[in-house]
Amino acid sequence: MEVTLSKNLKVKPKYGEEDFPLATASTDHMFVMDYSSKKGWHDARITPFELLSIHPFANSLHYGQLIFEGMKAYKDKSGNALLFRPYENAQRLNISAKRLSMPEIDPNFTVEAISKLIEIEKDWIPAVEGMSLYIRPFMMATDPTLNVVISDTYQFIIVLSPFAHFYGGLNPLHIAVESNYIRAAKGGTGFAKCAGNYAGAYLAMTEAKKRGFDQVLWLDAIERKYIEEVSTMNVFFRIGDTIVTPKTNDSILNGVTRKSAIEILNDWDIKVEERKLSIDEVAAEHKAGNVKEVFCTGTAAVLTSIGKITWNDHCMTFNNNQTGEITKKVSDELTGIQLGIRPDTRGWVYQT
Repeated sequence: MEVTLSKNLKVKPKYGEEDFPLATASTDHMFVMDYSSKKGWHDARITPFELLSIHPFANSLHYGQLIFEGMKAYKDKSGNALLFRPYENAQRLNISAKRLSMPEIDPNFTVEAISKLIEIEKDWIPAVEGMSLYIRPFMMATDPTLNVVISDTYQFIIVLSPFAHFYGGLNPLHIAVESNYIRAAKGGTGFAKCAGNYAGAYLAMTEAKKRGFDQVLWLDAIERKYIEEVSTMNVFFRIGDTIVTPKTNDSILNGVTRKSAIEILNDWDIKVEERKLSIDEVAAEHKAGNVKEVFCTGTAAVLTSIGKITWNDHCMTFNNNQTGEITKKVSDELTGIQLGIRPDTRGWVYQT
Protein backbone atom coordinates (compact mmCIF):
# COMPACT_ATOMS: atom_id res chain seq x y z
CA MET A 1 0.00 0.00 0.00
CA GLU A 2 1.57 3.27 -1.13
CA VAL A 3 1.05 6.28 1.14
CA THR A 4 1.34 9.89 -0.01
CA LEU A 5 0.70 12.40 2.75
CA SER A 6 -0.84 15.79 2.10
CA LYS A 7 1.43 18.82 2.36
CA ASN A 8 -1.54 21.12 2.98
CA LEU A 9 -3.37 19.82 6.03
CA LYS A 10 -6.68 21.39 6.93
CA VAL A 11 -7.25 23.13 10.25
CA LYS A 12 -9.01 20.59 12.46
CA PRO A 13 -12.44 21.72 13.70
CA LYS A 14 -13.11 22.41 17.38
CA TYR A 15 -15.84 19.84 17.83
CA GLY A 16 -18.61 21.00 20.12
CA GLU A 17 -17.34 24.58 20.09
CA GLU A 18 -18.11 25.68 16.53
CA ASP A 19 -20.53 24.95 13.73
CA PHE A 20 -19.14 22.43 11.30
CA PRO A 21 -20.61 20.86 8.13
CA LEU A 22 -21.01 17.34 9.49
CA ALA A 23 -21.21 14.52 6.94
CA THR A 24 -20.15 16.90 4.17
CA ALA A 25 -16.62 17.86 5.21
CA SER A 26 -13.80 15.50 4.30
CA THR A 27 -10.60 14.68 6.16
CA ASP A 28 -7.18 15.20 4.57
CA HIS A 29 -6.72 11.78 2.95
CA MET A 30 -8.56 8.99 1.14
CA PHE A 31 -7.87 5.40 0.09
CA VAL A 32 -8.10 4.31 -3.56
CA MET A 33 -7.57 0.95 -5.27
CA ASP A 34 -8.16 -0.09 -8.88
CA TYR A 35 -9.45 -3.28 -10.48
CA SER A 36 -9.40 -4.83 -13.92
CA SER A 37 -10.22 -8.39 -14.93
CA LYS A 38 -6.64 -8.85 -16.19
CA LYS A 39 -4.81 -7.50 -13.14
CA GLY A 40 -7.32 -8.01 -10.34
CA TRP A 41 -7.17 -5.49 -7.50
CA HIS A 42 -4.02 -3.37 -7.74
CA ASP A 43 -2.37 0.00 -6.99
CA ALA A 44 -3.69 0.31 -3.44
CA ARG A 45 -2.84 3.77 -2.19
CA ILE A 46 -3.60 6.46 0.36
CA THR A 47 -3.49 9.91 -1.18
CA PRO A 48 -4.46 13.47 -0.27
CA PHE A 49 -8.23 13.89 -0.56
CA GLU A 50 -9.15 15.06 -4.06
CA LEU A 51 -12.03 15.16 -6.52
CA LEU A 52 -12.52 12.07 -8.62
CA SER A 53 -11.86 12.02 -12.34
CA ILE A 54 -14.45 9.75 -13.97
CA HIS A 55 -15.47 9.26 -17.58
CA PRO A 56 -18.99 10.54 -18.36
CA PHE A 57 -19.77 7.11 -19.88
CA ALA A 58 -18.82 5.23 -16.68
CA ASN A 59 -21.10 2.26 -15.99
CA SER A 60 -21.81 3.35 -12.41
CA LEU A 61 -23.30 6.64 -13.61
CA HIS A 62 -25.73 5.00 -16.03
CA TYR A 63 -26.43 1.45 -14.90
CA GLY A 64 -25.91 1.61 -11.16
CA GLN A 65 -22.97 -0.66 -10.41
CA LEU A 66 -22.21 1.21 -7.19
CA ILE A 67 -22.15 -0.26 -3.67
CA PHE A 68 -21.02 1.05 -0.31
CA GLU A 69 -20.70 0.43 3.41
CA GLY A 70 -21.07 2.62 6.48
CA MET A 71 -18.91 2.42 9.61
CA LYS A 72 -17.67 4.67 12.40
CA ALA A 73 -14.40 5.30 14.20
CA TYR A 74 -14.47 6.35 17.85
CA LYS A 75 -11.84 7.58 20.27
CA ASP A 76 -11.57 6.16 23.79
CA LYS A 77 -10.43 8.06 26.88
CA SER A 78 -6.82 7.09 26.18
CA GLY A 79 -6.99 8.53 22.67
CA ASN A 80 -7.02 5.16 20.91
CA ALA A 81 -8.96 4.87 17.66
CA LEU A 82 -11.63 2.16 17.83
CA LEU A 83 -13.64 0.45 15.08
CA PHE A 84 -16.82 -1.54 15.74
CA ARG A 85 -17.02 -4.97 14.08
CA PRO A 86 -15.25 -3.89 10.87
CA TYR A 87 -14.99 -7.43 9.51
CA GLU A 88 -18.79 -7.67 9.48
CA ASN A 89 -18.94 -4.64 7.19
CA ALA A 90 -16.11 -5.94 5.01
CA GLN A 91 -17.91 -9.24 4.55
CA ARG A 92 -21.22 -7.53 3.81
CA LEU A 93 -19.48 -5.41 1.14
CA ASN A 94 -18.70 -8.66 -0.66
CA ILE A 95 -22.34 -9.78 -0.39
CA SER A 96 -23.36 -6.56 -2.13
CA ALA A 97 -20.58 -6.94 -4.69
CA LYS A 98 -21.69 -10.45 -5.58
CA ARG A 99 -25.31 -9.37 -6.03
CA LEU A 100 -24.33 -6.55 -8.40
CA SER A 101 -21.78 -8.65 -10.35
CA MET A 102 -18.82 -6.71 -8.98
CA PRO A 103 -15.43 -8.05 -7.80
CA GLU A 104 -15.02 -9.06 -4.16
CA ILE A 105 -12.21 -7.87 -1.89
CA ASP A 106 -10.40 -9.86 0.80
CA PRO A 107 -12.09 -8.67 4.04
CA ASN A 108 -8.71 -8.71 5.80
CA PHE A 109 -7.33 -6.24 3.28
CA THR A 110 -10.42 -4.03 3.53
CA VAL A 111 -9.98 -3.78 7.30
CA GLU A 112 -6.24 -3.19 6.84
CA ALA A 113 -6.93 -0.32 4.43
CA ILE A 114 -9.48 1.25 6.77
CA SER A 115 -7.15 0.87 9.74
CA LYS A 116 -4.23 2.51 7.93
CA LEU A 117 -6.38 5.42 6.81
CA ILE A 118 -7.78 5.89 10.33
CA GLU A 119 -4.27 5.73 11.76
CA ILE A 120 -3.29 8.66 9.53
CA GLU A 121 -6.49 10.62 10.22
CA LYS A 122 -6.74 9.81 13.93
CA ASP A 123 -6.80 13.48 14.96
CA TRP A 124 -10.03 13.94 13.01
CA ILE A 125 -11.97 11.61 15.32
CA PRO A 126 -14.25 13.71 17.56
CA ALA A 127 -13.85 13.17 21.29
CA VAL A 128 -17.34 14.58 21.87
CA GLU A 129 -20.41 12.64 23.02
CA GLY A 130 -22.71 11.75 20.14
CA MET A 131 -20.05 12.29 17.49
CA SER A 132 -17.73 10.00 15.55
CA LEU A 133 -15.73 9.81 12.35
CA TYR A 134 -17.87 8.27 9.65
CA ILE A 135 -16.17 5.76 7.33
CA ARG A 136 -17.58 5.34 3.84
CA PRO A 137 -16.02 2.55 1.75
CA PHE A 138 -17.56 2.36 -1.72
CA MET A 139 -16.98 0.60 -5.02
CA MET A 140 -17.98 1.86 -8.45
CA ALA A 141 -17.78 0.60 -12.01
CA THR A 142 -15.58 2.73 -14.27
CA ASP A 143 -15.77 1.23 -17.77
CA PRO A 144 -16.23 4.09 -20.29
CA THR A 145 -19.07 2.59 -22.36
CA LEU A 146 -22.79 3.14 -22.79
CA ASN A 147 -23.30 -0.53 -23.65
CA VAL A 148 -25.45 -2.37 -21.11
CA VAL A 149 -22.70 -4.72 -19.95
CA ILE A 150 -20.97 -5.68 -16.74
CA SER A 151 -18.01 -3.39 -16.19
CA ASP A 152 -14.49 -4.72 -16.54
CA THR A 153 -12.88 -2.03 -14.36
CA TYR A 154 -13.70 -0.69 -10.90
CA GLN A 155 -12.41 1.60 -8.16
CA PHE A 156 -12.65 0.95 -4.45
CA ILE A 157 -12.46 4.14 -2.40
CA ILE A 158 -12.64 4.95 1.31
CA VAL A 159 -13.45 8.46 2.51
CA LEU A 160 -13.97 9.87 6.01
CA SER A 161 -16.17 12.61 7.46
CA PRO A 162 -16.95 13.90 10.98
CA PHE A 163 -20.45 12.80 11.93
CA ALA A 164 -23.17 13.18 14.57
CA HIS A 165 -26.35 11.19 15.26
CA PHE A 166 -28.25 11.00 11.97
CA TYR A 167 -31.73 10.81 13.47
CA GLY A 168 -31.20 12.87 16.61
CA GLY A 169 -30.24 10.10 18.99
CA LEU A 170 -32.96 8.67 21.23
CA ASN A 171 -35.50 11.43 20.64
CA PRO A 172 -38.61 9.42 19.66
CA LEU A 173 -39.64 9.65 16.00
CA HIS A 174 -43.14 9.75 14.52
CA ILE A 175 -43.23 7.55 11.44
CA ALA A 176 -45.86 6.78 8.81
CA VAL A 177 -46.62 3.38 7.33
CA GLU A 178 -45.88 3.65 3.60
CA SER A 179 -48.75 2.30 1.50
CA ASN A 180 -47.97 3.64 -1.99
CA TYR A 181 -44.31 2.82 -2.53
CA ILE A 182 -42.06 -0.13 -1.76
CA ARG A 183 -38.39 -0.18 -0.79
CA ALA A 184 -37.47 -3.59 -2.19
CA ALA A 185 -39.00 -6.77 -3.57
CA LYS A 186 -38.27 -10.48 -3.28
CA GLY A 187 -35.46 -11.39 -5.64
CA GLY A 188 -34.24 -7.79 -5.81
CA THR A 189 -31.37 -5.92 -4.19
CA GLY A 190 -32.93 -4.99 -0.84
CA PHE A 191 -30.32 -6.95 1.12
CA ALA A 192 -27.44 -5.19 -0.66
CA LYS A 193 -26.11 -1.72 0.10
CA CYS A 194 -26.38 -0.32 -3.41
CA ALA A 195 -27.04 3.27 -4.37
CA GLY A 196 -30.31 2.62 -6.19
CA ASN A 197 -32.02 1.31 -3.04
CA TYR A 198 -31.64 4.71 -1.41
CA ALA A 199 -32.55 6.84 -4.42
CA GLY A 200 -35.74 4.82 -4.83
CA ALA A 201 -36.72 5.53 -1.23
CA TYR A 202 -36.35 9.31 -1.37
CA LEU A 203 -39.78 10.10 -2.81
CA ALA A 204 -41.72 8.29 -0.08
CA MET A 205 -39.55 9.81 2.64
CA THR A 206 -39.92 13.31 1.18
CA GLU A 207 -43.69 13.01 0.93
CA ALA A 208 -43.90 11.71 4.52
CA LYS A 209 -41.89 14.66 5.82
CA LYS A 210 -44.20 17.07 4.00
CA ARG A 211 -47.06 15.47 5.95
CA GLY A 212 -45.24 16.08 9.22
CA PHE A 213 -43.66 12.66 9.79
CA ASP A 214 -40.01 11.95 10.49
CA GLN A 215 -39.65 8.82 8.36
CA VAL A 216 -41.56 5.92 6.82
CA LEU A 217 -42.13 2.30 7.75
CA TRP A 218 -41.76 0.01 4.73
CA LEU A 219 -44.07 -2.96 4.12
CA ASP A 220 -43.39 -5.98 1.92
CA ALA A 221 -43.84 -5.60 -1.84
CA ILE A 222 -46.23 -8.53 -2.38
CA GLU A 223 -48.92 -8.46 0.31
CA ARG A 224 -48.24 -4.94 1.57
CA LYS A 225 -48.78 -6.04 5.15
CA TYR A 226 -45.52 -7.39 6.57
CA ILE A 227 -43.10 -4.95 8.20
CA GLU A 228 -39.62 -4.73 6.72
CA GLU A 229 -37.61 -1.64 7.66
CA VAL A 230 -37.99 1.92 8.93
CA SER A 231 -36.36 4.36 6.52
CA THR A 232 -32.81 2.94 6.26
CA MET A 233 -32.91 1.11 9.60
CA ASN A 234 -33.92 -2.29 10.98
CA VAL A 235 -36.87 -2.17 13.38
CA PHE A 236 -37.71 -3.93 16.68
CA PHE A 237 -41.01 -4.16 18.62
CA ARG A 238 -41.25 -5.07 22.28
CA ILE A 239 -44.50 -7.02 22.48
CA GLY A 240 -45.13 -8.16 26.01
CA ASP A 241 -41.80 -9.49 27.24
CA THR A 242 -40.59 -10.49 23.77
CA ILE A 243 -38.59 -8.45 21.27
CA VAL A 244 -39.89 -9.10 17.75
CA THR A 245 -38.00 -8.05 14.62
CA PRO A 246 -38.59 -8.94 10.96
CA LYS A 247 -36.49 -11.87 9.83
CA THR A 248 -33.92 -10.80 7.26
CA ASN A 249 -34.44 -11.93 3.67
CA ASP A 250 -33.49 -10.70 0.21
CA SER A 251 -35.51 -7.51 0.69
CA ILE A 252 -34.21 -6.59 4.16
CA LEU A 253 -30.67 -5.44 4.93
CA ASN A 254 -28.87 -7.58 7.50
CA GLY A 255 -27.64 -4.71 9.65
CA VAL A 256 -24.49 -5.04 11.74
CA THR A 257 -26.09 -2.99 14.53
CA ARG A 258 -29.21 -5.16 14.26
CA LYS A 259 -27.12 -8.29 14.68
CA SER A 260 -25.28 -6.77 17.64
CA ALA A 261 -28.51 -5.72 19.38
CA ILE A 262 -29.92 -9.24 19.04
CA GLU A 263 -26.75 -10.77 20.48
CA ILE A 264 -26.86 -8.37 23.43
CA LEU A 265 -30.53 -9.15 24.10
CA ASN A 266 -29.82 -12.88 23.93
CA ASP A 267 -26.96 -12.46 26.42
CA TRP A 268 -29.41 -10.75 28.77
CA ASP A 269 -31.87 -13.66 28.42
CA ILE A 270 -34.43 -11.39 26.79
CA LYS A 271 -36.46 -13.40 24.31
CA VAL A 272 -36.00 -12.33 20.68
CA GLU A 273 -38.15 -13.56 17.81
CA GLU A 274 -36.96 -13.04 14.23
CA ARG A 275 -40.10 -13.64 12.17
CA LYS A 276 -42.68 -12.17 9.84
CA LEU A 277 -44.56 -9.39 11.62
CA SER A 278 -47.60 -7.75 10.06
CA ILE A 279 -48.75 -4.21 10.65
CA ASP A 280 -52.16 -5.70 11.54
CA GLU A 281 -50.57 -7.70 14.37
CA VAL A 282 -48.82 -4.60 15.69
CA ALA A 283 -52.08 -2.65 15.60
CA ALA A 284 -53.97 -5.43 17.41
CA GLU A 285 -51.24 -5.81 20.04
CA HIS A 286 -51.12 -2.04 20.49
CA LYS A 287 -54.90 -1.92 21.00
CA ALA A 288 -54.51 -4.64 23.66
CA GLY A 289 -51.81 -2.57 25.37
CA ASN A 290 -49.05 -5.08 24.69
CA VAL A 291 -46.61 -3.04 22.57
CA LYS A 292 -44.32 -1.54 25.18
CA GLU A 293 -41.68 0.12 22.99
CA VAL A 294 -40.35 0.32 19.45
CA PHE A 295 -36.82 1.09 18.29
CA CYS A 296 -34.62 0.97 15.20
CA THR A 297 -30.98 0.13 14.65
CA GLY A 298 -28.43 1.29 12.09
CA THR A 299 -24.84 2.43 11.75
CA ALA A 300 -25.69 6.12 11.46
CA ALA A 301 -28.33 6.07 14.18
CA VAL A 302 -27.03 3.26 16.43
CA LEU A 303 -30.42 3.09 18.21
CA THR A 304 -33.37 5.36 17.46
CA SER A 305 -36.58 5.37 19.46
CA ILE A 306 -39.98 5.27 17.74
CA GLY A 307 -42.67 7.08 19.72
CA LYS A 308 -45.56 6.98 17.23
CA ILE A 309 -46.61 5.08 14.12
CA THR A 310 -49.47 6.33 11.95
CA TRP A 311 -51.27 3.76 9.78
CA ASN A 312 -54.36 4.60 7.74
CA ASP A 313 -54.84 7.82 9.72
CA HIS A 314 -54.72 5.89 13.00
CA CYS A 315 -51.88 6.97 15.29
CA MET A 316 -50.38 4.42 17.64
CA THR A 317 -48.34 5.86 20.52
CA PHE A 318 -45.80 3.72 22.34
CA ASN A 319 -44.59 4.18 25.91
CA ASN A 320 -46.19 7.65 26.10
CA ASN A 321 -43.94 8.77 23.26
CA GLN A 322 -40.90 8.24 25.47
CA THR A 323 -37.77 6.17 24.94
CA GLY A 324 -38.34 2.70 26.33
CA GLU A 325 -36.37 0.89 29.02
CA ILE A 326 -34.92 -1.80 26.73
CA THR A 327 -34.16 0.75 24.01
CA LYS A 328 -32.14 2.88 26.42
CA LYS A 329 -30.40 -0.13 27.94
CA VAL A 330 -29.30 -1.58 24.58
CA SER A 331 -28.26 1.86 23.33
CA ASP A 332 -26.09 2.44 26.41
CA GLU A 333 -24.48 -0.99 26.03
CA LEU A 334 -23.72 -0.55 22.34
CA THR A 335 -22.38 2.99 22.56
CA GLY A 336 -20.44 2.09 25.71
CA ILE A 337 -18.68 -0.74 23.87
CA GLN A 338 -18.05 1.41 20.81
CA LEU A 339 -16.45 4.14 22.92
CA GLY A 340 -14.40 1.73 25.00
CA ILE A 341 -16.29 2.71 28.17
CA ARG A 342 -17.86 -0.70 28.74
CA PRO A 343 -16.01 -4.02 28.60
CA ASP A 344 -15.92 -5.67 25.20
CA THR A 345 -16.55 -9.27 26.22
CA ARG A 346 -17.59 -10.29 22.69
CA GLY A 347 -14.48 -9.17 20.78
CA TRP A 348 -16.33 -6.57 18.72
CA VAL A 349 -13.96 -3.64 19.09
CA TYR A 350 -10.97 -3.36 16.78
CA GLN A 351 -8.20 -0.97 17.82
CA THR A 352 -6.26 0.50 14.90
